[in-house]
Amino acid sequence: MVRTQIQLTAEQAVRVKKVAKESHISMAQVIRQGIDAFLRSAANTKAEDRLDRALRAAGRYRSGKRNGSSRHDLHLAQAYRT
Repeated sequence: MVRTQIQLTAEQAVRVKKVAKESHISMAQVIRQGIDAFLRSAANTKAEDRLDRALRAAGRYRSGKRNGSSRHDLHLAQAYRT
């Protein structure tokens, strides 16, 4: 193992301690497991895969508005206001 030092927010520290206690493992092990999960997720999201998923999603959903492309900016602004 390689020793390293990290800083957690107070909330992160409390949550990691709670998970460690409930799981009967060390805080270090909780953090290592979290890093492993993140790295697996990152490895599964290659740029090509993200592009492929985006292309498959294009056109699959309907907003119910007939002027979506010509009034895109207006619809987007309204969506972010809510």
